[in-house]
Amino acid sequence: MFTAENIFLISCFIVLLLIAFVLSKVTSSLKTQTDAAELEEAHEEINLHKNVFLFFAFLAIIIFICYNVVVKTGTQAHVMEWLNLIVRWAHVTFGIAWIGASFYFIFLENSLNRTYKLRDELAGNLWAIHGGGFYYIEKYKSAPPELPRQLHWFKYEAYFTWLTGFLLLTLVYFMNAKAFMIDPQVRDITPGTAIGIGLGTLVAGWLVYDIMCRSALIHRKTLFAIIGFALVVFAAYFLSHFLSGRAAFMLVGALLGTIMAGNVFFVIIPSQKALVAAAKAGKPVNPDLGKFAGLRSLHNNYITLPVIFVMISNHFPTTFGNGYNWAILGGLTLASVAVKHYINLHEKGEKAVWMLPFATIAILALVIVTAPKPPKSAKDLPPVAFSQIQPIIKTRCTQCHSATPTDDTQKTAPNGIMFDTPEQIKQHIDRILVRAVETKTMPQGNKTNITDKERELIGVWIAQGAKME
Repeated sequence: MFTAENIFLISCFIVLLLIAFVLSKVTSSLKTQTDAAELEEAHEEINLHKNVFLFFAFLAIIIFICYNVVVKTGTQAHVMEWLNLIVRWAHVTFGIAWIGASFYFIFLENSLNRTYKLRDELAGNLWAIHGGGFYYIEKYKSAPPELPRQLHWFKYEAYFTWLTGFLLLTLVYFMNAKAFMIDPQVRDITPGTAIGIGLGTLVAGWLVYDIMCRSALIHRKTLFAIIGFALVVFAAYFLSHFLSGRAAFMLVGALLGTIMAGNVFFVIIPSQKALVAAAKAGKPVNPDLGKFAGLRSLHNNYITLPVIFVMISNHFPTTFGNGYNWAILGGLTLASVAVKHYINLHEKGEKAVWMLPFATIAILALVIVTAPKPPKSAKDLPPVAFSQIQPIIKTRCTQCHSATPTDDTQKTAPNGIMFDTPEQIKQHIDRILVRAVETKTMPQGNKTNITDKERELIGVWIAQGAKME
C-alpha cells in the first residue's frame, strides 16, 4: 500500500543509497592512490561524503518520526506546508548557484581572448571587473606545469540541487499522487502506478540520453539536437496521456534536471578527476576527457532555460491545462533554447540575428493558440444569479478552498484562497475564470466532479458582470 509515509520513507532511502554509492566510489578510489597528497585529498573527500551521508540518515529518521507524530496530533498539513517551503527555498538557492556557475563558465569559454599576447601554454584569458575589483582569468590548454595545492571544484551545487529537487518532488507529488498526479479524465490509474511512471521516466530518460552521448551521434550536433528535442516532446506527450498536465510538466523538468545532474556526476567530475590525476603524475593529459566533459557542460547550459520554465509552469494553468500541453511544452522548450543559443553566439562575437525573432514569434504563436475560445455572448443568454453560482462553488470548491477544508489531502486552503463568503468569491473572480472555466484545471483532477454545464454557468455569470445580488 503506497501510503504517504511509505512513499516518503522509500524516497529518503533512495537518496541515502545514492549518497552511499558516491561514498563507495570514493572508497574504492583510495586503493589506487599511492601519492601522500592524493591520499590526503581522497581521505578529505570521503570524510565529507561520510558527513553528508550521516546528516541525511539522521535527517530522514527525524523527519519520519516527526511526520508520524504530527499525523497523530492532526497537524500534518501545517508541518508539511513548512517543510515544503523550506525544501523549496533550499532547492531554489542551490539551483541559482548551479545555474549561475554554468552560465558564468560558458560565458568565460565564449569570451576568452584566444589570440592577443597569449603564452604558449594558454588557451585564452579574460580581464573583467565586478563588485569594485579587477579580475584576470587564464585557461590552460591542458594543465599548468604545477597544480595548486587548493583547487576549487564546482559539483556540490549540482548534487544538492538534484537532491533537494527530488525531495520536493516527493513532498508535493509522490506523497499526494492522488491529488496532484492523477487526473481520471486523462487516465484512471493508482497512485503506485503514477509514482512508478514518474521514477521510471527519470531512469529511462537518463539512460537513453547517455547512450546517445556515447554513440557516434554525439559528433553530429544538429542531428543530436533534433533527436534530443523530439525525445523531450515524446516524453511530454507520453506523460500527459497518463498523468495530470501539471505532473507531466513537472516530471519533464525533473527528467531534464536529472540529465544535468547525471552529466556532472557521471561524466564531468570523473573526467576532471582523471585530468588532475594525470597532471599530478606527470603523465600526458587525454584531451578527449576535457572535450567530452565540456560538451556535457554545454548540454547542461542549453537545458537550463527549459528547466526554469518548467519550475514556474505550475503557477500558469494556461500551459499545463491546455489539451495540447505537450506541444506547448515543446514550443517553449524550442524558444528558450533559441534564446540561449543567441546568447552563446553573442558572447562569442558571432551573429545570429534570426534567433531572437524566431523565439519571439514562437512565443507569440503559443500565446495565440492557447487563447480561450470566445464565449457565447452573455447578453443573448438568460441572466445568471449569484444564488445559482454559490451552491456550485460550495459543492465543488470549498472542500479545499475554505477556512475548514474537508478534503482528505488539502488540510489548509491552497495559497490561502477561500470561497466561504460572497466577498471572498468576488475577490478571486479572475482566478476562478482561468482555473475552473477556461483551463478546467480546478478542481484538481476534477475530484469533486464538477460538470461542463456548471463550468459554463460560472463563465456566463462572470461575463455578465459577476453580480452578487
